[in-house]
Amino acid sequence: MNTTTTAPVETLSAMATPPAAANDESARRLAPRLKALARPFVLLPAAWLLLLLVCAAAAPLVAPHDPFHPDLKHRLEAPNALYWLGTDDLGRDTLSRLVFGARTALLASLESVAIGAVLGIGIGLAAGYLGGWLDRVAMRLADVMQSIPAVLLALALIGVFGKGLANAMLAVGLIFSVSFMRITRAVVLAERERLYVDAARVLGLGPLAIMLRQILPNVAGPLVVQASISLGTALLIEAMLSFLGVGADSTQVSWGAMLETARQFQSEQPFLPVLPGMAITLTVLAFNLLGDALRDSLLPGGPRVARRAAAAPVARPVADSLDAEPLPPDTLLRLNHLTVRLQGPQGEAELLSDVSLHLRRGEVLGLVGESGCGKSITAAAIINLLPPAARVAAGSVRLGETELVGMDETLARQIRGRRIGMVFQDAVAALSPVHTIGRQLIDAVRAHGGFDARQARARAIELLELVGVPDAERRLDDYPHQFSGGMAQRVVIAGALACDPELLIADEPTTALDVTIQAQVLDLLMDLRQRLGMSILLITHDLGVVADACDRVAVMYAGQLVETGPVREVLSRPRHPYTAALLAAMPKGGAGGAALATIPGRVPPAWAWPEGCRFHPRCPHAIEACTTAPVVLAQGVRCLRVETLAPRREEKVLP
Repeated sequence: MNTTTTAPVETLSAMATPPAAANDESARRLAPRLKALARPFVLLPAAWLLLLLVCAAAAPLVAPHDPFHPDLKHRLEAPNALYWLGTDDLGRDTLSRLVFGARTALLASLESVAIGAVLGIGIGLAAGYLGGWLDRVAMRLADVMQSIPAVLLALALIGVFGKGLANAMLAVGLIFSVSFMRITRAVVLAERERLYVDAARVLGLGPLAIMLRQILPNVAGPLVVQASISLGTALLIEAMLSFLGVGADSTQVSWGAMLETARQFQSEQPFLPVLPGMAITLTVLAFNLLGDALRDSLLPGGPRVARRAAAAPVARPVADSLDAEPLPPDTLLRLNHLTVRLQGPQGEAELLSDVSLHLRRGEVLGLVGESGCGKSITAAAIINLLPPAARVAAGSVRLGETELVGMDETLARQIRGRRIGMVFQDAVAALSPVHTIGRQLIDAVRAHGGFDARQARARAIELLELVGVPDAERRLDDYPHQFSGGMAQRVVIAGALACDPELLIADEPTTALDVTIQAQVLDLLMDLRQRLGMSILLITHDLGVVADACDRVAVMYAGQLVETGPVREVLSRPRHPYTAALLAAMPKGGAGGAALATIPGRVPPAWAWPEGCRFHPRCPHAIEACTTAPVVLAQGVRCLRVETLAPRREEKVLP
């Protein structure tokens, strides 16, 4: 088992970053973002909104006159030395009313958008991530609300709640909540499919933590844009309602009410409607421009929209007896007759069929096969992260004495990260782009341990040092895009090791890396296996990797195991034609112009598995019996002609 120990509190505290250094580092990282914001089309709308905020906050000090005091001797005057922007029909100062109108406009906009954002984003997050009945009910309510014109709905709600600015903006906020909910749901549906969300689930984070701390920051970009557009829209709606006389009351100044007054007296004073109209136009434009700038400069997670299949019910299977085959006493993982089915457009398809394998403590098991053979689905079934429409239809998965199939999600989170770690194929995609490496490792550490913030940071540094990331303390505050592919893979491995798991599932961890980095990552995994005493399930296409790193190998084809056994035995004397074909297709590294051997055809889709032996359409040794009845796995091989073909393969023994 694990031989490492956790550093004492004193050591962990000493390793923490000094506050001054952390502040300097934060300032250094903010500098390029602030520079990106220092552009005219960003600064000008920001300056305008800042001016409005100052006017709204200090309106009694800024306004030169009382905006409510009439002076009929000076009614409808043009701009002059006393009234810089003229007066209205009652002789009230236009400049003062514009200043107080800014307070009303901003207050109304912020109130309505805050209501809409809190309600809409909250419901959209839950509906998009959790799905099910909550998603269906939320969408039907949204359909009903959006079928009614917004202005008509606002007037109806005002009729229920009564006149007044607060009631008007409450009505507008309820209307905005539908847009926020739809946008949030759409981007969450796409975001929850990303690898970093699966990685967070593997590490044991709960749904609320994943939604608020992982997904929400990554979908903030489109929500910021929506909020900025909604602020401008809210201002327009407030002005329109006040123009109609159902918004701001007589104790408040509204730019919309000023426009209504100007409409009545524009023949006498044509200048009167220009100023409130310009104030509304410039403010709406400023909201939109600043929102786009914030999205592009500060929030890397832009809008992502995707479709997701409806969730299928997951049936709890009845585990078969585990006594069918005697196993070593140190067996850690056992898959017994595991069958996984998927409800798809073509009907129900069987992704995995009767898969049985085991993994001993401290052992490395290679799982090989072409794309589409079921390797990653096998890993997903082990950690209870199957696609929504897939379910375990039969069989058992046991980690030690713990049955994993049908386990409650709360218990499954305790298994993921604590007892099972996972390394994903695309390391960069498995890391949240808007969080630092340190934040993600610290979350993983704190999800299962009783660490405080300083201890968790020290543990994260220790993990980076363990996987060979140089200058670990400084790199902890870097973002994923600042790491190379090999270093990002080391970070993902560090996250998988955060709670010292017994089993590490490595899903093609070297596929996206060059040859030199592949060797480094494999050496790292083998070194960690020796140091930590953990078992590794290594999923790969590369039989060379299997030969170098694995103790035993399991070959998969079309959702079935076709051959298993010790690595040297299987690679030296392959008994299944598919294993032999994979070996023949490997580059030999010799000189000459001989063409590389290939396997004719391709792996069929799950809804079109052939009858009988699933490899027979591509097998040069197939006979009629191979096409009629299913072939069972016997003595580590699934082939009817194993005895006939064995002598012929003896001649091709690998050195």
